[in-house]
Amino acid sequence: MLLDGKRVLVTGVLNTESIAFSVARFAQEQGAEVILTSFGRVMSLTTRSARRLPVEPRIVELDVTDPDHLAALAGEVGGRLDGVVHAIGFAPESCLGGGFLEAPWEDVAVAVQVSAFSLKSLAAATLPLMTDGGSIVGLDFDNTQAWPVYDWMGVAKSAFESTARYLARDLGPKGIRVNLVAAGPLRTVAAKSIPGFSQFEEAWATRSPLGWDLKDPEPVARAVVALLSDLFPATTGEMVHVDGGYHAMGA
Repeated sequence: MLLDGKRVLVTGVLNTESIAFSVARFAQEQGAEVILTSFGRVMSLTTRSARRLPVEPRIVELDVTDPDHLAALAGEVGGRLDGVVHAIGFAPESCLGGGFLEAPWEDVAVAVQVSAFSLKSLAAATLPLMTDGGSIVGLDFDNTQAWPVYDWMGVAKSAFESTARYLARDLGPKGIRVNLVAAGPLRTVAAKSIPGFSQFEEAWATRSPLGWDLKDPEPVARAVVALLSDLFPATTGEMVHVDGGYHAMGA
């Protein structure tokens, strides 16, 4: 029971294939009280998925680009928080699929705000509830190198990784750890929206020394829960790879 007695806010649950859904489920299995966020048209999807969890959690409305939602979040959640899971990302169609040189700034700005700046926004919004310290964990796709078709979402992920390091610097004195879990490719709704995603699938299948199951988010969920727990009290600003070892292999 790694999270016995802890309260954890989990963003990004769309359907049961979402990595965030597996995180929420495993967190509950490890004793946590889980609260989900959703908003707008996807709220109905989140609500249906929530019913599939061991304990149906409360859902609070949160659009991370809406200042009013962010300002109201602490009051909506109430009590205290011990952990926050950032599983949010979006890029307009022009920012993916090979149009790197053509994507307009207006679309790039959306990708950066939703996929990177939102980590700071979420941390600041939940900070009043983490008075006893805690852990913020973000779901990442390691962008220390350029990827096919990932384009401006990759740039946004680089900004996301840098944001996590600066948050680790500023929140460490408050007892709050900030870490990322860099997952290998999984067949989520978000992944299916990337043109040419099959290129990632083929590469991981042949290069990961431990192998990689594109349909199994459980290893990623376990890493997130471990970082939310008290098992890593002196770890912050870190990126933990859960990708079958792909990142460590050469050509």
